[in-house]
Amino acid sequence: METLYQKFIASSRICTDTRNIVPGSIFFALKGASFDGNLFASEALKKGASFAVVDNPAIGNQDGMILVSDVLKTLQELATYHRRKLKTLVVAITGSNGKTTTKELIRAVLAEHFSVVATQGNLNNNIGVPLTLLSIKPETQIAIVEMGANHPREIAFLCSIAEPDYGYITSIGKAHLEGFGSFEGVIKTKGELYDYLMANEKEIIANADNSITETLLGNYSKVYRFGVGEGLNVPVKCMGTHPVKIQFSDASQRTTFDSTSEEPPYVEETFQGFNASPYIATSHLVGSYHFSNVAAAVAFGRYFRVPAAAIKRGIEKYVPQNNRSQLLEWGNNTVLLDAYNANPSSMAAAIDNAISMEGFSKKVLILGDMFELGDYASAEHQQIVDQIKKYPWEAVYLVGKHFAQTESPYPQYASFEDFQEVFKQLTFTDSLILIKGSRGMALERLIK
Repeated sequence: METLYQKFIASSRICTDTRNIVPGSIFFALKGASFDGNLFASEALKKGASFAVVDNPAIGNQDGMILVSDVLKTLQELATYHRRKLKTLVVAITGSNGKTTTKELIRAVLAEHFSVVATQGNLNNNIGVPLTLLSIKPETQIAIVEMGANHPREIAFLCSIAEPDYGYITSIGKAHLEGFGSFEGVIKTKGELYDYLMANEKEIIANADNSITETLLGNYSKVYRFGVGEGLNVPVKCMGTHPVKIQFSDASQRTTFDSTSEEPPYVEETFQGFNASPYIATSHLVGSYHFSNVAAAVAFGRYFRVPAAAIKRGIEKYVPQNNRSQLLEWGNNTVLLDAYNANPSSMAAAIDNAISMEGFSKKVLILGDMFELGDYASAEHQQIVDQIKKYPWEAVYLVGKHFAQTESPYPQYASFEDFQEVFKQLTFTDSLILIKGSRGMALERLIK
């Protein structure tokens, strides 16, 4: 491994796709269900890669090839090896909803004071996590690693690769039920992050208002809590949800840090009854369900001693992209485009949020199917329809084979293409339009 590591240190970057080869890079010939990177190793070298890591003995003895028994496993082991070589602090984030938004908010806050790298987009699986670790430079102080899962033991495995120093679970909801088997399976798998951190006596940043994650913590003591309440490390207050505004101060219990400790973890000293002048940060996020995401960024900022003014600045700089809770003007309508992904928990929250948004006399729902629910798909889609029926809507459109099979008073379309033809004929005026569905539905195509 040391030999490969020295080649990595001397390289320009790691590449897993020949379309992204840059001179001096190392190409890892990963395999998938429908592709074999070994077949493109020679092409990678021709495009300028210094080496190609392969696991096909037939090409392993060619110039520039590094033969290993398993390319993916080697990538993962190299990432862990690199992570151990550096002093970079690793923060792990997982959860059913809000992982990527929370990661980006935390990155924005910590980057005001530190050199930070973070998972690109939502590359949070057994390939994405190693690639994030391998993007760490010697000068990087904090790495924020997003971890996703759709089967039991995945988070535990990703922790074994990243070996995080800190961790946070955003939420636990009804996501990937097909792979987890039940909601209890979701809880157990997401809780694997806390299992790792507790077993290794690492610090956990936790939302005290989340009863599920609080139960997972039990009586573990190395917890830094935020929430709406007294006696917490970081008390926060919601000042508005459209957009999300958060009030925060240093702590309800003043915490100072041992000046001899220049880097986390710090030695804490607590004084009762401290009241600092509060700060109010106004985010670009809409909806009460984003409040905890913003609050987590405040908590991480306070834990790592980022000045309050810089925390406010970081939160206010972050602008959501990639179809994640984006507010768009469309003619004289307002579109809340939240079409990056969906599960029963996030769908229900988005609908409740749309209802709570003031200033709109007309509200329209365009909802797409929620994927990876397995045997729960029929019941969960019906439950969403039943929720919708409780409120007055200007119009509701249900798109996808699962929604098409529900008992519904609203128009149903079995495919995106079926609805697209109808959509072209629709006109909306002075309306709030919520567009939400799973990634596979790609409902943002309506706006394009």
